[in-house]
Amino acid sequence: MALFPLGRTCATPGALEVIEETGTHPFTLLARHEAGDWGTLSDNDLAANGEALALGGRIFSSYILPGGVKVWCITEASREYTTLLLPDEY
Repeated sequence: MALFPLGRTCATPGALEVIEETGTHPFTLLARHEAGDWGTLSDNDLAANGEALALGGRIFSSYILPGGVKVWCITEASREYTTLLLPDEY
């Protein structure tokens, strides 16, 4: 069940490459994100996501893919866009 709208979804070239290499389906990551499975986050980031759901704001997830590669998923505060990206592409 979606907690918020994703808006338009996109991914950076680096994220797409890693997702393909690991056999991960991008829709799986997006579904986890919109359902509130934020992946591996600090307590501060978890609290910020809770606040963002209640009051509006950016929503952030961090997933570790096979091989230990990290992919971020960020939904903008406006809920117009959600992007899959690598941390060094932020």
